[in-house]
Amino acid sequence: MSEKAIQIPERFDFGYHKEFTDQYQALLSDPGVTEIALDFSHVGYLDSSALGMMVLFQKKAKGKNISVRIKDAKDSAKEILEIANFDRLFEIS
Repeated sequence: MSEKAIQIPERFDFGYHKEFTDQYQALLSDPGVTEIALDFSHVGYLDSSALGMMVLFQKKAKGKNISVRIKDAKDSAKEILEIANFDRLFEIS
């Protein structure tokens, strides 16, 4: 089992779309990856476009049998994820 992480920036919004997509597509195409962690340790802000990007990523990962989890979310970022019921889509640790 190989876990890889994507470091999410302090502001997770549409401005990060291309970089986020490029990072997760590279990981999804790696046959050795079985789990991907979204490292939220620096996130202070995320908006609805970030949530949409995460849902799309989750669907693509699930299609490749790769699990995705959110790690180190705190304060307002964690609150937003909980309000959006993302704990049903992702393991949040």
